[in-house]
Amino acid sequence: MKGHMDTNKGKISIDQNVLAKYAGICALECFGIVGMASVNMKHGIADLLSREHVKKGVRAVINDNKITVDFHIIVAYGVSIAVVAENLIDTVTYKIEEFTGLEVEKINIYVEGVRSLD
Repeated sequence: MKGHMDTNKGKISIDQNVLAKYAGICALECFGIVGMASVNMKHGIADLLSREHVKKGVRAVINDNKITVDFHIIVAYGVSIAVVAENLIDTVTYKIEEFTGLEVEKINIYVEGVRSLD
């Protein structure tokens, strides 16, 4: 599904894949996040994704012009997961709403792993 906005100059349509990639890039800028994770369900192993494939660790859904985002993240060792999650939610909500003009309804965070920054 796509997000739609009508303006006085025409209609704007935003694809969910665009939102997923944008949200993933925003997440990588947040404190304590090492990267996005792609979960290999066959082996139950979380793989760290490169910046080019960041949207594989993010799922964005637009329903009634409200956005829900699911993040699969890998956090840095020694940081508070609660602090990282709060920062991620606040940062991504603000940036997506400014980017799209649509409301972020919900952000779900799945911590798939911990990595040291060595």
